[in-house]
Amino acid sequence: MDSMDIDTPDQSKRDVPLRLVLRPVKPLESGVGLPYAPEDWPNPGDTWRWKAGPRVTAKGTFLDRYLYPPKHLPGLTPEILRGSSAFRSRLSLERYVRQAFPQADVRKFFASFSWVIPSAYGMVQTQSIVPVYSSDEDPMHESGSDIVVCKAGNDKCGSLMPPSETEPLPAMPCGICCGEPNFCSDCCCILCCKSVSLEHERYSYVKCEAVVSEGHICGHVAHMSCALRAYMAGTIGGSIGLDAEYYCRRCDAKKDLVPHVNRFLEICQTVQYHGDVEKILNLGICILRGSQRDDAKELLNCIESTVIKLKCGMSLENLWNDDTPTIWSDFSDSGEAKENDTLQSLQDVTPIGPMPFNHEAEMHKHEEEIREVLKALRDAQESEYQIAEAKLRAQKECLSDLYRQLEKEKSELSRRVSGTDEDSLMTNVLKRLDQIRREVTKLKDMEEVAKGFGRTPRGVLEEYFHLRIEE
Repeated sequence: MDSMDIDTPDQSKRDVPLRLVLRPVKPLESGVGLPYAPEDWPNPGDTWRWKAGPRVTAKGTFLDRYLYPPKHLPGLTPEILRGSSAFRSRLSLERYVRQAFPQADVRKFFASFSWVIPSAYGMVQTQSIVPVYSSDEDPMHESGSDIVVCKAGNDKCGSLMPPSETEPLPAMPCGICCGEPNFCSDCCCILCCKSVSLEHERYSYVKCEAVVSEGHICGHVAHMSCALRAYMAGTIGGSIGLDAEYYCRRCDAKKDLVPHVNRFLEICQTVQYHGDVEKILNLGICILRGSQRDDAKELLNCIESTVIKLKCGMSLENLWNDDTPTIWSDFSDSGEAKENDTLQSLQDVTPIGPMPFNHEAEMHKHEEEIREVLKALRDAQESEYQIAEAKLRAQKECLSDLYRQLEKEKSELSRRVSGTDEDSLMTNVLKRLDQIRREVTKLKDMEEVAKGFGRTPRGVLEEYFHLRIEE
């Protein structure tokens, strides 16, 4: 979309710009003054800031735009700005102008700049015409023909839902992943770039709501399954150090996942399919497994016990029946009372025979153990590789120095120096050759590490790699 030159209807007045050049902008781009914010209003030198939102209409213009007034203006109460530092709608801005500046010409004010901002990505479906309101038009008129679209083409994107009065702070401007034409931070996983699902109250993904700057949150989302596979969720040791938490790759903030998983039990009570309930609860087990926190351990016990009931054939109707004993109803009970409740619940479920073996829960446990073992093995192999590389390259440099010394001594010998000097030089050359042969043999022994440290002779590891192997 090219820039558009728009003549204003009243060019005889100096306080109205003669032409507005509407430069298309990118999502979440911001700027100062014209053409998308007033200048020299209400006083000379007063400049307003503007910012485009993430959502684009089918006309190729931004549905969301924000206007930041100068801080010294009167009457900028939290009620007017709805807890933010910017005006988010023309209606709220009009109300403010009429209240704070009753003598101002509201139509003239809106005619001095363009409220509509064209998108740099152009039209989505239909031909786009970017209007600039004149003093003869009603700047408060909302076009009912604007169709809200998602950058990723997801018709179920959360950004397409009407904003509520309790909506969180806007997401921060992001020029990295959000700069991609088909990536939407509201509905695309930051790890796999695929759309998240709103099914079952959005249990399957997590949104980072960390405040990263004044008036802005991170706002990026990620599938819980992707985060678990990428070691960015759950309980992970090492430098990240997660304990039933989520680590956002975009802003490096951590989010507690216990409240997120705690909702799973409530969500499951509204799910009608047995398989979906197990899927939701198993995800909760993966998130909480291995946590050292007491609240996470208690919640994990509750979910695992619920899975046992499902495995024993209890119907969903009886599972959530108020008359059926539940172990998640009171987290303040003692551990002994919880254990008794659990045993009683299992006895109610299984009238005959011993308590069933929770195969799936055990498999999840083994899966986590194997993942930790493989991670430790990968780290150990990486460490062994670095040690071997350093020692082998050092041995290569040693041989290189010896070869240079040999060439120098052979060159001196070739000058045919007579007498004692000739014998001395010959002796040096022979000694250097013996030294090179020893170092070459050493290198061959060191190359045994190609089989792996576990299959390398102990003496080689201790003598050449300085690794002491315990019995």
